[in-house]
Amino acid sequence: MRVRTMAELGALMRATRESAGLTQVELAQRARVSREWLVKVEAGRTSAEMPRVMDVLAELGLGLDVYDLGN
Repeated sequence: MRVRTMAELGALMRATRESAGLTQVELAQRARVSREWLVKVEAGRTSAEMPRVMDVLAELGLGLDVYDLGN
């Protein structure tokens, strides 16, 4: 899946969390972030800190690839 915005990343994280049967509280605890922070990320807020984003992605079994968009 190509993710170009924080909104798309948040939607992917939410969908993956839900398909794994995790609540926001459970995922937040596992990734050592607050539920409030996770809510903001899933909503696509752009103020999320990348180290925390990477922790949540790791808990979901996801990673990021960086590639040239050809712009």
